[in-house]
Amino acid sequence: MSDYNHIVFIHGLEGTSQGVKASLLRELFPGMLTPDFTGMLNERMHSLHAILGDRSGWKLVGSSFGGLMAAMYACQHPQQVDKLILLAPALILPDFAASPPAPVNVPTVIYHGSRDQLIPLGAVRQLAEAVFRNLSFRVVDDDHGLYRTVHAIDWRVVLEETNKHSAD
Repeated sequence: MSDYNHIVFIHGLEGTSQGVKASLLRELFPGMLTPDFTGMLNERMHSLHAILGDRSGWKLVGSSFGGLMAAMYACQHPQQVDKLILLAPALILPDFAASPPAPVNVPTVIYHGSRDQLIPLGAVRQLAEAVFRNLSFRVVDDDHGLYRTVHAIDWRVVLEETNKHSAD
């Protein structure tokens, strides 16, 4: 993969573009986008829409609240997103869970820690399986931060592979 400027990392609620995950991904994929997001969800989504525009071919990597943002964007604009990688996504928040979006076929990989005490694995899995038809749900031995996991992932493979169409 050489078009790194079509990969976007969306940090969590308290994160920044200078965090561990963003820095790691920027090192692996020079030129990828790691914008900073602030404000309420609607402000952050407005910023994300401005960044992505009407272009297609995006690969979105979202962590926690950023995973919620990436999921919402992919559900609203599935034709623009080629791949969705969610790290302990906050799908349980009312903005998504209260009225889940219609199912989409965007290839989606979710990593969720079995020891996550902030975002319950079971509730996220249930929502994800209802919304993402092309889902690979990977339960890992980690907590919400997934710091060990993000360093162990072969990011080039994950960004390029096609899902098996069923949850793992």
